[in-house]
Amino acid sequence: PTSGADRDSLNRLRLSAKEAEVLVKFAPESVTSYSGFSANTATLQSDDFERASIVHLATHGFADDETPARTGVMLSLFDESGNAQDGFVGLRDIYELRMNAELVTLSACDTALGRELAGEGLLGLTQGFMYAGARRVVASLWPASDRATAELMEHFYAGLLRDGLAPDAALAAAKVKLRENRRFRDPYYWSAFVLHGDWRPLD
Repeated sequence: PTSGADRDSLNRLRLSAKEAEVLVKFAPESVTSYSGFSANTATLQSDDFERASIVHLATHGFADDETPARTGVMLSLFDESGNAQDGFVGLRDIYELRMNAELVTLSACDTALGRELAGEGLLGLTQGFMYAGARRVVASLWPASDRATAELMEHFYAGLLRDGLAPDAALAAAKVKLRENRRFRDPYYWSAFVLHGDWRPLD
């Protein structure tokens, strides 16, 4: 997890590109991948993003239950020329997005967390993306291991896109696969991610 004060010292997520490659492998004709410099705030406002049926964000996540405006995700901090840019996409920005996504996967730390509001529920990234139009959101309850999460996502999308499983079944099967791996047997590695929204098969 990363608080607002830690944003200047973000470590590189070396396996985030692998997660994008997994989507391309299982749905090569229908995936547009943005990584590196192209994973920027302009991408979130593009027609490609609005039309996307599956959105996978492998990045740093921020959950601030005291100041919800500091909750968000981080995209590229530099443009193609190496100039610094603001890559932070806050909760307010997310509420203003327009999406038609069947599924948004927030492959980052603490993305299922937020501030509990009486009568409103949890104010956080999950609610923000569903308000923007996502029908389902997969998000994490605690810090995510880069390597373990990359493997979990590969199993998840294999079940979802290759085997035709419903999202909840695909996620459950992916967790079983990780649990069977001696390296990632501890529940810390495989049980953080949960599905919100419609559990039925994608349209």
